[in-house]
Amino acid sequence: MSRWHALSHRQQGLLLTAGGALIMAPDALLIKVADLPDAEILMWRGYLSGLGFLLIALLRYGRGTLAAYRRCGWTGIAVALLFSLTTCGFVLGNQYTKAGNVLMILASSPLIAAVLSWIILKERLPRRTWLAICLCMAGIAMVALDDAGEGSWLGNAFALMAATTLAINFTLCRTRPGVDMSPMLVFNGLVVGSVAGLFWLAGSEPSLPAINQLAVVVVLCLIIVPCGVTLLQRGPLYLPSAEVGLLMLLEVVVGTLLAWWILGEQPAPVALLGGGLVLGTLLAKGLYERRLELRQRALLGAPPPVTVDRSNTL
Repeated sequence: MSRWHALSHRQQGLLLTAGGALIMAPDALLIKVADLPDAEILMWRGYLSGLGFLLIALLRYGRGTLAAYRRCGWTGIAVALLFSLTTCGFVLGNQYTKAGNVLMILASSPLIAAVLSWIILKERLPRRTWLAICLCMAGIAMVALDDAGEGSWLGNAFALMAATTLAINFTLCRTRPGVDMSPMLVFNGLVVGSVAGLFWLAGSEPSLPAINQLAVVVVLCLIIVPCGVTLLQRGPLYLPSAEVGLLMLLEVVVGTLLAWWILGEQPAPVALLGGGLVLGTLLAKGLYERRLELRQRALLGAPPPVTVDRSNTL
């Protein structure tokens, strides 16, 4: 048995989701570094990430790729459309309002997912998860305080759209346990790229980006986004949607730290305290739940639960 399959179902979910969040950490930073117009960055992000998602699906499933798409069904189409809205909301939110505003609004995603899961799926989250959500939201608010302001109502609306559609996406995935929805993200890329491409062509004198901008876009959209989002999209196979959203806050904190480091921005003490609160809360929750898992396994004398994921691969 490989080390991966020796892990419990929950441990696999934690590693996949946290890994995806960390891979996606440079996302907002590279969007700003690329410094491209709205339609152009969305077009490149859509088409290149769609290609990346397709390559990952072919690598993972091989001859069974078509069968993997058929398993997703109409739920997979809904997931692809929802993630298209998430992509547009995230990119445009960063374009039209301050990063602090976007971070605070995105921090509401786990709470939205928790409420949706409670209403739709009747999933009851333990008190420690609700406590962790509240502490992390407080920490993200502290991270964003230094950059928060009135901002643009349009940018704030885009950020809220991203948070809401992401929460609905993960909750919807929980309605099809054992079915990997990540291959459907190819269609998300096609939708975003095609719509943005029409706006790009309709603009005044469309032109290709400079070499340095294109290099940033390729690294971000062809490598980082497909790899990170594929792992995140697999999170609901293993964890409640609220916990997937909670772990995604790692992306917010680490991404903010990267922006401070690379762009030379000086973080305020309250922002450092907030980032520490988020990371500390997630670490403490993970260690506590690991202890509970080991104690329960010792009492029951049972082997680690077997994953129900049908892909049998990462």
